[in-house]
Amino acid sequence: MRILVDTHIYLWMLSYPEKLSQTRRYELESPANEVFFSAMSIAELMIKHSIGKIDIAFDPVEMAQKMGLEILSFTGTEAMVLRELPLHHRDPFDRMLIAQSVINRLTLMSDDSKFLQYDCKIM
Repeated sequence: MRILVDTHIYLWMLSYPEKLSQTRRYELESPANEVFFSAMSIAELMIKHSIGKIDIAFDPVEMAQKMGLEILSFTGTEAMVLRELPLHHRDPFDRMLIAQSVINRLTLMSDDSKFLQYDCKIM
């Protein structure tokens, strides 16, 4: 399985692994799966840090690599999907993750129930 982790899942992996179900932990740790972390999630973390909403006292790219996550760049093709994507979700970062999930046929791991309204695989 190819999994794209939502930003909060990444933060839970780092600091609160107990918030992840046993099934999710298994899928994240399984060598049979490819697990991706979006460049858009990194942008979200850096913007939230710069406005004082959260404190990021680590390098998210370095930590993702240490955890075995592959950084997924955001492409123009994925950006074009945003034009047609229904506005069920207004958060631009979440919309970009949905677009990446659709274009790259990735299962999106998130607890955000709004993602269920889109035509993408959710875990």
